[in-house]
Amino acid sequence: MSVQELTPVRRRLPLVALFAANGISVCGTMMTFLAIPWFVLETTGSSAQTGLVAAVELIAVVASSALGGPLIARFGMRGASVLSDLLAALAVLAIPVLHLTVGLALWQLVLLVAVLGLSRAPGETARASAVPDLAELGGTPLERAASAADGASRAAKMVGPLLAGVLIAVTGAAEVLFVDAATFGVSALLIGLFVPGDRTGDTPRTRGARAYLADLRTGIGYLRRDRLIGAITLMLMVTNMMDAAVYSVLLPRYAKDVLDSSVALGVITGVFGGAALLGTLLYGWLGPRLPRWPIYTLAFLAVGAPKQLLLLTEPGLPALVAGMALIGLLCGAINPILSVVEYERIPEEQRPVVFGVTAAGCAAGMPVGTVLAGVSVDGLGLTTTMWLAGGLYLGATLCPLVFRVWRQMDRIK
Repeated sequence: MSVQELTPVRRRLPLVALFAANGISVCGTMMTFLAIPWFVLETTGSSAQTGLVAAVELIAVVASSALGGPLIARFGMRGASVLSDLLAALAVLAIPVLHLTVGLALWQLVLLVAVLGLSRAPGETARASAVPDLAELGGTPLERAASAADGASRAAKMVGPLLAGVLIAVTGAAEVLFVDAATFGVSALLIGLFVPGDRTGDTPRTRGARAYLADLRTGIGYLRRDRLIGAITLMLMVTNMMDAAVYSVLLPRYAKDVLDSSVALGVITGVFGGAALLGTLLYGWLGPRLPRWPIYTLAFLAVGAPKQLLLLTEPGLPALVAGMALIGLLCGAINPILSVVEYERIPEEQRPVVFGVTAAGCAAGMPVGTVLAGVSVDGLGLTTTMWLAGGLYLGATLCPLVFRVWRQMDRIK
């Protein structure tokens, strides 16, 4: 049956399945982000070791991001996504199994989170690069498809922390990871059953080391030529470094020392994700009629340093929840804008490779952020570390106001 003969519902089914799979996978990732740091804090009491474990996973994410494009070229979008989720499920499942049976040493946990990190980026990159083609198949405008993709991710970032926070309090951090492993399995099943292979097919192809290096050079070369995409990558490298420090080290320590509750940690993170989801949906509705650069600039200025200042005032849980809701609402427009700019500027045949390289660049600072945050909290204290993180975040988010290249966000290349 040709594409023209498909009913509208069947033409949109692959895109809906992609959104659902990505949302479920992200939900599992968010549960891991909360459960593993809490597990390390409970068993060791050390922020430095918490930062180390998080850094190992993020270093693996950077490495797999750089190789994500070539792996997609080898296995196809569907194959790369399914393999990525299955590997993540096995790595996560091994953590509670070992902990509850023979015991889990720190080096074993480090090894497993490294495998988990290696599994993450290829699947995420594959699903992101498939959005334009599946949107075209379903007759969905690109701005709305990008917003829906980010909306599914935001919804997962709301549900995942809330679910993890409650389950940690009820069952313990290790047991949460059983549920986490199941989410990756469901994601793999949805992609395998309902998303068609890409134009290059899903049969693994033989590619030597030279082909992988050539793909990487192509992605890096694109960043050098496209100053806007290069600037976006550099800015997100810094902001993601700060976000990794906050969510992997500072917020868990804040929840443990100030709020004394894993549930409060889940509520704060979940409310932020829910408000960001609402912001994403609003942008999906209004975005095609709005300028991108001003909204992007204002949103990033609002969600960076103000988040640190809010936490530093220690206003209590109700005020924290209200403040995080407002910040999250503004944050919701950022990712859809970035996605549409990338889809418009990056040629279709180069998207997997360029997306992989940009993802690696954006994640490169994250392991540094977690390690430095852990050492800084143990050495300088939580308050000083949060002031430093807020100052660096503010400096990075001023870049779109200072450099004119960012005005190109409102023009198609």
